[in-house]
Amino acid sequence: MAPTQDAPFVDHGVASPFSEPRGIVSTTDGEGKNVVLIWLFDHRGGYALLMVDVATGKSWELPTPFPIGGDCPYSSILSSKNRYYTHFNSHFVEFDPSRKQFTFVAKTSPQMAMSMTEDKTGVIWSATYPQCGLVSYNPATGTFTDYGHLNREDWAQYPRSVAVDDSGWVYIGLGYTRSHIIAFQPETRQVVPLMKEEERKQGMPDLYPAENGKVYGQKDPGTEPQWLELYAGRARPIEGVPPSPPKKIITGTQGLFYREFPNGDFLSECDLISKTITVREKASGLTRSVTFSYTSEGAHIMSVATAPDGSVCGGTAFPFRFFRYDPEKDRWENQPCYNQWNTVATQGDRFFVGGYGSGFLLEWNPFAPWTGTEKGNPQSNPRYLAEADPDIYRPHELHALADGKTLVLAGTPAYGATGGGLFIWDREQGSGRLLRHTDILENHSTFSITSLPSGLIVAGTTTAPGTGGQKKATEAQLYFLDPYSGHLLWHQPLFPGAQTYMDLIYDDRNGLVYGFVDWVRYFVFHPEKREVVYQEETNKRLGPCSGGQGPRVFVKGPDGTVYVLMQRVIAIVNPRSLSLVPIGHPPKPITVGGDYASGRLFFACGSRLFSFDVDTDKQTKG
Repeated sequence: MAPTQDAPFVDHGVASPFSEPRGIVSTTDGEGKNVVLIWLFDHRGGYALLMVDVATGKSWELPTPFPIGGDCPYSSILSSKNRYYTHFNSHFVEFDPSRKQFTFVAKTSPQMAMSMTEDKTGVIWSATYPQCGLVSYNPATGTFTDYGHLNREDWAQYPRSVAVDDSGWVYIGLGYTRSHIIAFQPETRQVVPLMKEEERKQGMPDLYPAENGKVYGQKDPGTEPQWLELYAGRARPIEGVPPSPPKKIITGTQGLFYREFPNGDFLSECDLISKTITVREKASGLTRSVTFSYTSEGAHIMSVATAPDGSVCGGTAFPFRFFRYDPEKDRWENQPCYNQWNTVATQGDRFFVGGYGSGFLLEWNPFAPWTGTEKGNPQSNPRYLAEADPDIYRPHELHALADGKTLVLAGTPAYGATGGGLFIWDREQGSGRLLRHTDILENHSTFSITSLPSGLIVAGTTTAPGTGGQKKATEAQLYFLDPYSGHLLWHQPLFPGAQTYMDLIYDDRNGLVYGFVDWVRYFVFHPEKREVVYQEETNKRLGPCSGGQGPRVFVKGPDGTVYVLMQRVIAIVNPRSLSLVPIGHPPKPITVGGDYASGRLFFACGSRLFSFDVDTDKQTKG
């Protein structure tokens, strides 16, 4: 839909009209026909289970039988009795492909499974994030038990492996801030820690149930290759590798892709983009494909910015896709892209991307053909420049300095870590340098950046650690830094109890910096006086600001007007009174801020790209 003069808000449509699989298994239905079960995930969460007949392509889409709350599967399991289970948004669920329906649902302690298993009696076990919860379900008796939270920490725990031995003891391997293995006796509800406190380091143990009825694991496969044999609630170090292979259990993370059908046929491909399933038949050796259908509201838009060619571009997750919208021709382009584009920025005739994971930096030339990104190939477009892992793993800001050659990437660190750095890239030199959190503010991560005419950057931090990490800082701070020397010049926690400086922008008209703290505190900072000269709690009058992992709350128009993208309001900053003046109310909540192009503000509402007409003849700037 093209912009029109009588429509200040325009819905341009879904940027990436696809869903992501969150667990795929090959099995049979009640008639013995080969079917594929796929958990579907779009911007709403895990909204449905899709069942596809691989012979005909006929599909059945079964809506999730509980409120999804934006959550989705992170683990699933196909049981020995041919039932498919998962556990998310504090609900455990069973699907029976023979009946083509969900046959059991139970509400649980928060929140979602990170690992699932089946014991020798057929009982299904689920270990959950974020407080190491445990539930069990006996499909033979219908008995469901929620054991609650088994291990307390002051950080979010990832129980990425769970296993049960033949004596009935349950073992959970969890991380990332501090690895741990715990044993649990369901009858007595006794919890036994199997790692000493001094052994617990940042990382993730790995466990598996073996054919001999015991469980084997490693405290940290990456650094401690020593194997443990776990049985009856005890751990015993063993020499060499385990004497028994893993027991076959069809389970895994959100990336579960089980390809073998009971008759020996093999699922070669299951593609939600092309909506194609390809199967290699065991009997004939032939490969055949069928198409199928499913509904989707599209992938969540992660970032929106105007490219040097005037198009509006960004990335989605999940799946990871690049989108490009031409406002003048009302034309879309959609491509697979390199991982998750958290934050984007333009400098000169190039478009840059800061992405998750590994804190990578890409450079895209919008005037050359798109080739996709191949790490190590300098001819790629977008081209892979560098990465800042582990100091930056999840970028939240990519700021282009006015010198036309310097980019500053910032964000939170790797899983389980605390304190993120700054990665400063020099385009002329084709190289970057890293400032660690200990070089800036220890245990803080930088979340937002703007720059002054002098070239100094003004940056705001977050106390949030890397995913699954331990929060150590108590208050977020604002700081000044020289990006060329790397020297920290000033810092201060301006607001007691503040946790995150969401976004910042410098206004050339009055020499002030505007910012948002913790979604609902708008403030104006005088960089010369280094003090707050105006502030307002926006919750009652305007609501919270827009968000996302790279928010872009503030957008500057070509005439210098500073627009503010709140979740339910679009406003401008009055440069004299410094107050926020509402100029429009979007039809849907704004989830990710954006940019200015062709006389309009572009932004994301979930999976959809919207725009707002900012014609100066229609708006009052105060």
